[in-house]
Amino acid sequence: MKLTKERIVEAAIDAFAEVGYHGLSMRQVAERLGAHAGSLYYHVRNKKDLLALVADRVCGQAYDAGTAALTALPPGATWQDEIQAQAGALRHVILRHPSGAILLADSPKMLSPGALSLMERLLSTLEGAGVPAGPRIVAADTLLSHVTGFVLQEQGTPPVRDLTPDAYAALLERFPRVFQEAPGMSQDEKFLRSVRLLCTAFETLVEK
Repeated sequence: MKLTKERIVEAAIDAFAEVGYHGLSMRQVAERLGAHAGSLYYHVRNKKDLLALVADRVCGQAYDAGTAALTALPPGATWQDEIQAQAGALRHVILRHPSGAILLADSPKMLSPGALSLMERLLSTLEGAGVPAGPRIVAADTLLSHVTGFVLQEQGTPPVRDLTPDAYAALLERFPRVFQEAPGMSQDEKFLRSVRLLCTAFETLVEK
């Protein structure tokens, strides 16, 4: 089959799912296509450019997932429900890709249609809620940054669990609030509550 940018991006997404952000190489992508790595450079300038294209595709997947989530909302859903639907869809899509959060956070800055589509729809939701133009973009950017940061922690190295009883007791004594107030809930519930908290903040911006 003819080598195209579309096929290269699809192969890169498959490779990315296996090796993650830092492990991806042009050679791995070329091998999946049965091509020489050098031939890829006729379609993409370098690995940086390729990662940007992959990030755009992931954002596009998140947009489609958000559309499905919004469509599934019951009649009479609030703007807060719409925010939660979009944020939840983005999180689940990023989680499907190892190092997906790093990809979106560290990918080269570009006018990505996928990322811009996510932002445009989020801004439309906030506008419909009555959030004025000034703080609206900050609110939308804060929410998207929160989702990326939350997943970044989820996809990071698990915390150390092999503390000795004495070491744990010492930490508990030094940081009592951290340990006593740490939420005993699932990541899904923690994420939902965090988005609701942001929505509560956004509501203070709504013009009465």
